[in-house]
Amino acid sequence: MEVQKFYYDNRIPKLFAIACVFWGAIGMLVGVLAAFQLAFPVLNFGIEYTTFGRIRPIHTNAVIFAFVGNGIFTAVYYALPRLLKTPMWSTVLSKIHFWGWQFIIVAAAITLAMGYTTAKEYAELEWPLDIAITLIWVVFGLNMFGTILTRRERHLYVAIWFFIASWVTVAMLHIVNSFEMPVSFMKSYSWYAGVQDALVQWWYGHNAVAFFLTTPYLGIMYYFLPKAAGRPIYSYKLSIVHFWSLIFLYIWAGPHHLLYTALPDWAQSLGTAFSVMLLLPSWGGMLNGLFTLRGAWDKVREDPVLKFFVVAVTAYGMSTFEGPLLSLKNVNAISHYSDWTVAHVHIGALGWNGFLTFGMLYWLIPKMFDTKLYSKKLAATHFWIGTLGIILYAIPMYWAAFRTYFMLSSFTPEGQLQYQFIDAVQTAVPFYVLRAIGGTIYLLGVLVMVYNLMKTAKQGTFLATEAAEAPALEKIYVTPEKAHWHSYFERKPILLLVLSLVVVGIGGLVEMVPTFLIKSNVPTISNVKPYTPLELQGRDVYISEGCYNCHSQMIRPFRYEVARYGEYSKAGEFVYDHPFQWGSKRTGPDLARIGGKYPDSWHFNHMLEPVSMAPGSIMPAYPWLFEKSIDIASTKSKIHAMRKLGVPYPHHYEAIADDDLRNQADAIAANLKKEKIDIKSDKQIIALIAYLQRVGKDIKADKRSTSQN
Repeated sequence: MEVQKFYYDNRIPKLFAIACVFWGAIGMLVGVLAAFQLAFPVLNFGIEYTTFGRIRPIHTNAVIFAFVGNGIFTAVYYALPRLLKTPMWSTVLSKIHFWGWQFIIVAAAITLAMGYTTAKEYAELEWPLDIAITLIWVVFGLNMFGTILTRRERHLYVAIWFFIASWVTVAMLHIVNSFEMPVSFMKSYSWYAGVQDALVQWWYGHNAVAFFLTTPYLGIMYYFLPKAAGRPIYSYKLSIVHFWSLIFLYIWAGPHHLLYTALPDWAQSLGTAFSVMLLLPSWGGMLNGLFTLRGAWDKVREDPVLKFFVVAVTAYGMSTFEGPLLSLKNVNAISHYSDWTVAHVHIGALGWNGFLTFGMLYWLIPKMFDTKLYSKKLAATHFWIGTLGIILYAIPMYWAAFRTYFMLSSFTPEGQLQYQFIDAVQTAVPFYVLRAIGGTIYLLGVLVMVYNLMKTAKQGTFLATEAAEAPALEKIYVTPEKAHWHSYFERKPILLLVLSLVVVGIGGLVEMVPTFLIKSNVPTISNVKPYTPLELQGRDVYISEGCYNCHSQMIRPFRYEVARYGEYSKAGEFVYDHPFQWGSKRTGPDLARIGGKYPDSWHFNHMLEPVSMAPGSIMPAYPWLFEKSIDIASTKSKIHAMRKLGVPYPHHYEAIADDDLRNQADAIAANLKKEKIDIKSDKQIIALIAYLQRVGKDIKADKRSTSQN
């Protein structure tokens, strides 16, 4: 049989590895800033580009798509050619992928800082960047499948299954969730509204965690852990069960982020049921990784790479145990909107993604530079620093979550709420400080790694290419009699791709189709009307400032929430909300019934100097809203876009929309003047006040009219 010679190209994985380390440090630094901002509001710096509402999505996008994303691509561009015994299909596509992804990261940071956001968790980027992501993802897919189809190895190893499923599922998630109606170059409205938007968003949000932060990293585990341990994966059959059951079950679990909300009960129950079932394949994968190290524990004690891998896989097991736990309604009642969710997410992000990436880099960089790791002691130091950082981050968040829950749900013997929301916030501040210190310690560990890897690279010689040889792939292949049935799918990459898409698509279809097509799932409320032009502009200001990062607009049917905020939320309230604004964390109180609760002057002063209205508040001030003018020129296009999305504005309403906007703005300005507050009616604060005074008023009016009848 003819033996063919070829070369592995290390230049692209090296570039992705450098980007991974660089963006990881930047993303974590921004996260540390955001953590300290919650304890010390002065660190918002009084500048619109550095408020928590804008910094927080920069942090999440940087860590997920820049740090983890570049980590995934490092692994794929290194492991895929070696598993398939062929170079990457196209060097040109590899370079386009690398530079295109870095451009998107930079553009994301700039646009989010400027307030251009769709307000959707992990999908905040506006429509031009969504298109750019789609194009680069297609480039990545073409390159990956071109490599697979020109391989010299017949069977696809388990890591490649996870890479394939990740690629096709992320493509599906991104496209479906990113349907939006452009208004201008950097402004759009979600195609979906209210309950439907919430379902689609958390179908995406949960599965972005599943198929960007989990399944491709399982591919990394299946390749790099056996390589570092010098032994094969524990169980091939367990790998098969792990793969298919995981990708099938994961896609159904999104609704567990919306328990006790206005989402239909049947969808919530489906999310809970599949989340609980998800524990089995998740732990199957964890055990497959840990059992691979059976008999190698002496090596684990000596090798920092394996130390990182062991803790990473353990953190994966902890997170995938806690996830199903949090999907139980009685547990979710405590955890949702609290710091418990923050702790849960960071056990996965810092432990699973972070440590697995660090272990991969400590193993990979010496290989590519044909040398040994500069210092195992520094790597071990990094391991212990990172572990301490995770512990010091997570434990205060768990403690804060339970403490604030018990405070906010407490009643006096007379039946009155025992604590105000601000009381719970103030008691959480010390825990926020500890969390920020933990994040800082974790970041210091990353800096130790940067130094260690740089010294490793400096002492070695970079192997730009590595010579290899392998026999050509046989065109005629006879399956061995004792071959496992699954080997048939391992020889058919396109079939594996299609089956993966079918398996992951079933759950989304079952949950979404009834929610969109059966009207009884989202009953209408007669009193709920579209936002006025001024209120719509104010809502866009609210979204631009990232207020959704700290405030929810969803009152759950609990006694303490109804007593604190008002009547619980109904599905029909949100039919004109593009996008929905239910929130995922309450650092501030819920705003679902804020309309009419306070006078206009209260909102004015609260946005100018929060502590003047709420002593002890950790909310930043927004002085630029009192200087920047409303973008009145965009009113017509916004009304037009909303009508296309089904919002029942009268035909040709655009012709008088600006007049209505000015009349309402003048009325608010005049009302403020009565309280000795003089401000022009064209400022953004006027629009924001209009929006806040509207939120929840329709349902109040509906309740009054019902009681009168």
